[in-house]
Amino acid sequence: MAGLTSDSDDNDKFEWESDGEAAPSSAPTLRNLDAPGPSTLNSNGWANGEATSTSLVEEYVTMGFPKDMVVKGIKEIGHNDVNALLELLLTYKALGDEGALGDCSTSGCACPNVQDDDDDDLDSDNWDNDNDTGGREHNSDSSGDEDFLKEMSAKDEKINLLVDMGFSEDEANMAMTTCGVDADLCVLVDSISASRVAGDCHSRNLFDDQVMDRCFDSFGEREKARLMEERKKKRKRYGGGSHGNRSSLDGSDDEQMHLPNPMVGFNLPGYRRPSVMRMLPQQAIGPPFFYYENVARTPRGVWETISRFLYDIEPEFVDSMHLSAAARKRGYIHNLPIENRSPLLPLPPKTIFEAFPHYKKWWPSWDPRRQLNCLQTTVASAKTTERIQCLLARSSNPPPPSVQKYVIDECRKWNLVWVGKNKVAPLEPNEVEYLLGFPRDHTRGVGKTERYKSLGNSFHVDTVAYHLSVLRDMFPNGVSVLSLFTGIGGGEVALHRLGIHMRAVVSVEIGEANRRILRGWWDQTQTGTLIEVADVKSLTPDIIASYVGRFGGFDLVIGGSPCNNLAGSNRHHRDGLEGEQSSLFYHYFRILDVVKSAMARM
Repeated sequence: MAGLTSDSDDNDKFEWESDGEAAPSSAPTLRNLDAPGPSTLNSNGWANGEATSTSLVEEYVTMGFPKDMVVKGIKEIGHNDVNALLELLLTYKALGDEGALGDCSTSGCACPNVQDDDDDDLDSDNWDNDNDTGGREHNSDSSGDEDFLKEMSAKDEKINLLVDMGFSEDEANMAMTTCGVDADLCVLVDSISASRVAGDCHSRNLFDDQVMDRCFDSFGEREKARLMEERKKKRKRYGGGSHGNRSSLDGSDDEQMHLPNPMVGFNLPGYRRPSVMRMLPQQAIGPPFFYYENVARTPRGVWETISRFLYDIEPEFVDSMHLSAAARKRGYIHNLPIENRSPLLPLPPKTIFEAFPHYKKWWPSWDPRRQLNCLQTTVASAKTTERIQCLLARSSNPPPPSVQKYVIDECRKWNLVWVGKNKVAPLEPNEVEYLLGFPRDHTRGVGKTERYKSLGNSFHVDTVAYHLSVLRDMFPNGVSVLSLFTGIGGGEVALHRLGIHMRAVVSVEIGEANRRILRGWWDQTQTGTLIEVADVKSLTPDIIASYVGRFGGFDLVIGGSPCNNLAGSNRHHRDGLEGEQSSLFYHYFRILDVVKSAMARM
């Protein structure tokens, strides 16, 4: 996969670094284990469950496209990307060549045999069709209409995203004019920020909501050049650290941030490392303290961009396998001290059998696993575990190497454990809670599927608590916390387990089930004030300033934006920070900056 690399990648081939669904795995030699069933393709050529609704076809028919053309177009590229579908239909309509839309079967691309198994999703992104691609490129310049529509759609989408972040529409349009429609979102945000600092042409100030009165172009250009030069010097100055010199933070395709091996951050209990001297940029020093988390393995340039927006602080990469029985590779950017940290006691178990000794009874000698992989948001289906059981029942003891490999691969992928003779099963939600450091039944009260999803997207409590432990002596009277993308309250549970009283928490979480879980835990364990906000976009500068005034500022701003578009297993929508979910990171930066500005005025 493209993205950040690690010396240990080969050893982690089955660790789905995911907070989303696991990528499908194939076992071509085992496909004949299940008895043949009815075809999973319907008469229109779509897989069962993926057929486009009649209303969607009718929508394009009402636009003037022939129904056959719409159906063929949807079969060609799918129905999830309406812009791409519209572009394709416009192209062929302009050519007057409906027959140019080829079928998969006539272009040399045989559709794979689809099994009736809900955990084996088709990864259509990996299907290659040279004839089809060539035909589409040949027709790409046939009409200016679709290019114009595509450009306008992309421009409007980015302007809407920038406005959602709190920038004015004028600022967004100016940035698009300066940088171009194809510029990445982070480049556009950088352009607006630079314009504000330089005082270009009455740029609108996001945080004070005032119009700057300087409009000297030559001064603005000189100031931009000065700022860029200062940024380069700052990167060199703070480029050192436990991971050596950092690569450039411009997010270019030629450079990327490499993950350390072992992934133990600046320090961890039991790991002796050279003393780390960390110097923070002046603007990064609190108050408030801030703490941001996301998946370690991301598309190229993502961590460079995140670091650039968070004051060029070097990320601290930690794999929770060094603190628990399950792996969880995460990156953290924060301005907390890194000396005098202390772990939660008692230390959590670091192997499967230490955590769950009763599984040792049925564990086969040929399964070498002693730790689990990343705990995901989904679990294996009953059909997967049944297939493994049937396969082992028909095999010798021990099974042949090919069978062993298939079974172990599936067990690693889904974190399956041995619960009987030839019988594997997923972890139960309360077992996942235990591995992640949550109290038993923390997520109980919502559906089982929702519990797995919420836990898969949560913090690892012991890791976060180790980092936050430095606050214990600094705030003996408790802390006020702004918690962004709270989830099920991993940060709050970590503070509670550290014995740090939370006087007030403003929690921003859009998931109703997650809010219910947090509220239930809070009512049982806490005496402070909990304010719940559903949508991060509703936190305007005025509302943030009112919370700052009400609580006397925030001692900690903690959060981790959704990583749906970053995780390695989310192959269909791995769009980096430009993705619909992961672009919410910019709200973390925006809100943190507002808090810092409001507290500076106190």
